[in-house]
Amino acid sequence: MHTLDGVTRTDQHRALGLSTFAFTVCFAVWTIFSIIGVKIKMELGLSDTQFGLLVATPVLTGSVSRIFLGVWTEQFGGRIMFPLQMIITAVAVWLLTSVQTYEIFLLAALGLGLAGGSFIVGVAYVSQWFEKERQGTALGIFGAGNVGAAVTNFAAPFLVVAMGWEGTARVYAIVLAITAVLFYILAKDDPAQASRKRTGAKAVSAAEQLAPLKDIQVWRFATYYFFVFGAFVALASFLPRYYVGAYGLELTTAGVFAGLYSLPGSVFRALGGWMSDKWGARWVMYVTFFVSLACLFVMSYPETNYTVQGINGPITFSFGIGVTFFVGLTVILGFVMSLGKAAVYKHIPVYYPHHVGSVGGLVGMIGGLGGFVLPIAFGLLLDYTGVWTAPYMLMFVLVAVSTVWMHIAIRQMEKRRHPVLDQEKFLSDVPEQPLPKPETAATRAATGSAGEPVR
Repeated sequence: MHTLDGVTRTDQHRALGLSTFAFTVCFAVWTIFSIIGVKIKMELGLSDTQFGLLVATPVLTGSVSRIFLGVWTEQFGGRIMFPLQMIITAVAVWLLTSVQTYEIFLLAALGLGLAGGSFIVGVAYVSQWFEKERQGTALGIFGAGNVGAAVTNFAAPFLVVAMGWEGTARVYAIVLAITAVLFYILAKDDPAQASRKRTGAKAVSAAEQLAPLKDIQVWRFATYYFFVFGAFVALASFLPRYYVGAYGLELTTAGVFAGLYSLPGSVFRALGGWMSDKWGARWVMYVTFFVSLACLFVMSYPETNYTVQGINGPITFSFGIGVTFFVGLTVILGFVMSLGKAAVYKHIPVYYPHHVGSVGGLVGMIGGLGGFVLPIAFGLLLDYTGVWTAPYMLMFVLVAVSTVWMHIAIRQMEKRRHPVLDQEKFLSDVPEQPLPKPETAATRAATGSAGEPVR
């Protein structure tokens, strides 16, 4: 296995390690409202809808910012954009502690949300260091920085108890600023940026970077990411509130249980990248969607009392999901969602190797918008239905629609391929190829084939 010209394994490991660590810190900051938001909700007396909007607002900034952060990273390099994004976010987190009203909290949350834009900066930076056959694994390892959500769910409740939510925010701001400085000192310019500096070549313009966005296939990838990432972020923020309200748990216990969902939803992304490299992203996406449907069907079932007319009179029994079983379902759901996140981003460097920033930015933006829209929808559903499991019903419908849409798209793609080609493994992972010319006696004689189809 060869590396890119002028790039050593040490260079690759340095870029991947620094980017993954920085992304982990950024993601922990991005989801901080899932914990401190509970305290803010109590202090301000917010409704579930208002709380959902507060939790979702950082996701909005983190999502929308990805499109232009991706373009800028392609132009100026990740070594510049990553620290710059982290410093600006650290300032916003620090200023959050001086806020008093709900409206200003929403404004401050917009600045904090810039932490979520770090994902596409890292994708554009890391993908430059690795050859195509290893990009899925590398980006999967980088994406495991989603574990920052688990760090927040595990650690932040205890910081809130010890220091209050204001002290917790200050700690996060300081750690983020230190990470920014260390990244700038230790990281190197990516190969493309270094080449431009040597040759004086100009970076690709923003218009050229955005050109692939008119391809419907880009939007299809974005739709998948709306669930596997957007719903992951939404559920990571919603679960502490759910455990406190539905099961009456303490905030610290609720945070730990939510962390059990976030942890496999993050660390196994590297496994998803490896599986996508080996068996194809299409297969991984099918596994993700089918298992998610099964988990969400059970999770969405509300506690219900039944009465049937028996031989000797009415018989009453109930069905409900205990907290232990529910936590187990969230662990499984988080695991398959982590595989799906890696599978989606396996496609992008293969289809669009020179537009990773813009295409990945759009996909990440649409996925991140799921993390903005869904918490608000969860709050509305709770306020208007009064059923704790209603958010999981919404997620079930979302996955069902995505599964059908993906399957139809793949079947249509297969019909455009030559019927004798082996199209079952990497069908959705490689760009469209021209059909082979019909085999003739001359070509069979030249290749020594015995009627086998040309591969």
